[in-house]
Amino acid sequence: MTHDKELDARGLSCPLPILKTKKALGDLASGQVLRVVSTDPGSIKDMQAFASQTGNSLLSQSNEGKDYVFFLKKK
Repeated sequence: MTHDKELDARGLSCPLPILKTKKALGDLASGQVLRVVSTDPGSIKDMQAFASQTGNSLLSQSNEGKDYVFFLKKK
């Protein structure tokens, strides 16, 4: 999936991946896509809740080895 910006949140634990995701989305224009890579297993539920609460779209989530990869579209 194509994206406009990437955030490497590997090695960070809750709540840092979400806080950094929020900041990174703030730098994007509406409709742009952010790719987030995290190693925190809690980020799966956190990203789903974050997207639901903020109105941003969680386009996909997947595992790539030990990494969790998320694509979020800014509202």
